[in-house]
Amino acid sequence: QVQLVESGGGPAQSGGSLKLSCKASGFTLALYGVGWFRQRPGKEREGIACISKSAGATEYADSVKGRFTISRNKDDKNTVILEINDMKAEDSAVSFCATDTSSQRTVCSLTSARYQHYWGQGTQVTVSP
Repeated sequence: QVQLVESGGGPAQSGGSLKLSCKASGFTLALYGVGWFRQRPGKEREGIACISKSAGATEYADSVKGRFTISRNKDDKNTVILEINDMKAEDSAVSFCATDTSSQRTVCSLTSARYQHYWGQGTQVTVSP
């Protein structure tokens, strides 16, 4: 079965950390750029981090720069990790990962329109004061 599954969400304290995982099955995630998106209550979905298929390029939204780190799991070519540090209340959201529509691109984008391949079901992150 072809799918993307996010995990690692849950409750966290302000200033704390979480590590989210995006795991692919049925296809090789390393062949595609991967984006992480979040949707906060009452807000539109926003791109927060992405990584190119070679992991040579990453990009972050201004709101998360310096706190979020996206990487590929060196031991598992089908997993991408999003580390979240110094968590803030505005990080409370459903977080999704998605794969780039094209496997040919060597740079990534925070624009959701680029990600028409697969989307995960999301994982809830809740940050309390």
